Amino acid sequence: MSFLTRRPSLDALSNTEEGEHRLRRTLSWPHLVALGVGAIIGTGIYTLIGVGAGLAGPGVMLSFLLAGAVCVFAALAYAELASMMPAAGSAYTYSYAALGEFVAWIVGFSLLLEYSVVCSAVAVGWSGYATGFLDGLGVHLPDALTKGPHAGGIFNFPAVFIIAVVAGLLAIGTRESAAVNAFLVVVKLAALALFVAIALPAFNPAHFEPFMPFGVSSTKVVDGEIVKIGVLPAASIIFFAFYGFDAVSTAAEEAKRPERDLALGIIGSMVICTAIYMIVAAAAIGAMPFGQLAASKEPLAEVVRTLGNPTAAAAIAGAAVIALPTVILAFMYGQSRIFFVMARDGLLPTSLAKVHKRTGSPLAMTFATAIFVGAIAGFFPLDEIAALANAGTLAAFIAVGASLMVLRMRDPARARPFRTPLWFIVGPAAILGCGYLFFTLPTNTQVYFVIAHAIGLVLYFAWGFRKSRLAAAK
Repeated sequence: MSFLTRRPSLDALSNTEEGEHRLRRTLSWPHLVALGVGAIIGTGIYTLIGVGAGLAGPGVMLSFLLAGAVCVFAALAYAELASMMPAAGSAYTYSYAALGEFVAWIVGFSLLLEYSVVCSAVAVGWSGYATGFLDGLGVHLPDALTKGPHAGGIFNFPAVFIIAVVAGLLAIGTRESAAVNAFLVVVKLAALALFVAIALPAFNPAHFEPFMPFGVSSTKVVDGEIVKIGVLPAASIIFFAFYGFDAVSTAAEEAKRPERDLALGIIGSMVICTAIYMIVAAAAIGAMPFGQLAASKEPLAEVVRTLGNPTAAAAIAGAAVIALPTVILAFMYGQSRIFFVMARDGLLPTSLAKVHKRTGSPLAMTFATAIFVGAIAGFFPLDEIAALANAGTLAAFIAVGASLMVLRMRDPARARPFRTPLWFIVGPAAILGCGYLFFTLPTNTQVYFVIAHAIGLVLYFAWGFRKSRLAAAK
């Protein structure tokens, strides 16, 4: 049972590999902030305001604040651990150092589930936008090439196409892909600024009364089923519009000054996105009664159309097409780095943990990630398994909170370039907050999570248990 306790030293993790197993430090803090904002702000900002308003009414403002607060606790833990261990791998690496190889495998597998499903789901969403855009230009793709077998088609070509484009961009080089991502982030933030500029002049305080029509938490019956409503249930849904900042920590080994840049990237992107969400939500509810917002599949564009500006509405709707590839880029980047580090640690074949001499990126792992994600996007249904991404994220956040506490108690004297204030509150708050949200997930999602990890454990005992670097060092 030694595999339950074997773990590397913090010094070994801090002194990362040289040569073909070492990533290049090419990213500064603005790149990392843009990476975080690119991952966090996607289609959620365009749709979840309506969903949240339907559950909480104007109280959705508090839901955004609560969801952001839970994520801030996790982000503070991430910031300390990332600056303390400037190695790629995110929550997997922190769990590896604090909780051991076995827990790290579970966390790494959770992150791979999260990133894979998010990339695939977003690619399928982009396919829908792209197909509609082409239809408007008179170019009609057959259903067989725009839908998977589950939807009556053969293969979702646009979804696989955008994944291939993003993978190619990542393969060119980390700095180059980060620069493109930063530009696209500016474009979609400009679209949100346009929305606020149009909606705020129509602000009506009466739309915020009553502020919490469904209370903190209550229930109602919809189509014979009991549905949770109120500020807290809305927060558990809206939470999933925030995660993505963990992709910043996967860039630890490529940050020029990780002791400073990682904390700025993680916390900076969280603060920026929380402020943006609340401003946009306030502008949307102020311009349109929450019932109308909840009834729309594209609430922001609906607000602008209602205010008599169809051109701006089209521009805001079109910004979703810009937003989606930045999410794919950030999550595929993060997934390839987690794959890379797990391979470097021997939990996956070490042949995958090589960095290309010219580009400085792990080409083999980038393309392996693209093939895996593309297969899911091209062929498999995502409506139910997409929630696995949420479960994986929450499991990783819980592990990060636990790692923060364990390392503070086990090694309190170690240098910490960024020290989380009140760690004895932040750590438990991250664990309890994410644990609560995990248990509010649908029961079938929790079952799928357990099944997926059972498969993951089979893979661990078939390979990593015997082949890992820690096993070989015994």
